[in-house]
Parts: sequence; C-alpha cells; structure tokens
Amino acid sequence: MRDLTHGDDAAAVNDLRSAVMRLGRRLKHQRVDESLSPTEMSVLSTLAGCGQATPGELARREHVQPPSMTRIVALLEAKGLVTLEPHPDDRRQKVVRQTEEAEAMLEESRRKRNAFLAGLAAELTEDEWAKLREAAPVLEKLAHL
Repeated sequence: MRDLTHGDDAAAVNDLRSAVMRLGRRLKHQRVDESLSPTEMSVLSTLAGCGQATPGELARREHVQPPSMTRIVALLEAKGLVTLEPHPDDRRQKVVRQTEEAEAMLEESRRKRNAFLAGLAAELTEDEWAKLREAAPVLEKLAHL
C-alpha cells in the first residue's frame, strides 16, 4: 500500500477530499422531497440497489446502529416509502422493501441531481470533461472501498 500522506500526494488527497465534500453538499441541496433527511434518502437508495434487506443489514450498509435504523425504517414506513414484510426464513425478523412511491421519488431525485451535475459539467473544457469521465470509475471504486 502506498503512503500518500506527504508532499504533493498529501496535497492532492486534501484537494480531492475538499472537492468531493463540496460537490456532495451541493448535490444534497438538489433534493426532491425536503421532508426526508439525507440518511433517509441514503436508506432508500440502498434499498433501490439491493431490492430488500432486514433492518440489521441496512444498519450495517449505512454504518449506523441497529436501533437508529429501526427508527429510520419506522419513519419511512409512516411516510409510505417502505413496507415491512415477514422474513421468509426467520419469523423474528422483517424484510424492508421500498414502495413504488419511493421508487418514483428516487428516480425524480436522480434526474434532478443528474441535470444539476450535467449543467456544471457543461462548463468544463472538453479536456476537463474527458478527464472527469475517466476518473468516474475510480471515484466509484473509492466510494466502495
């Protein structure tokens, strides 16, 4: 493993962190439903990716404590965005699934954020845009390490 904590590498890491955080904040402001917290939106996005999960699995994926996830799921259920169903193999557990309303809301959110980001990217030079397109898979990998 490379040590990137000194000199030019450390400066590049700092610049990357700062840029990713700033861009992330700007994208978070492009929300469709202001009544949902970023954590609730993240849980819905996780469910969109995996289809269904137990609250415990969601807690692990979202890096929150299980009691916190139980509260989040209850809030989402009260808003009609998820349903709780019996677990097929373990009657003590529930499976969380997003509703069609949640799917539609996530799709609209993606559309709005993509349009916002496309507007920003349209201001880049062709060379900058090409570099960013090449960097996208690397950033995706970083997000999942």
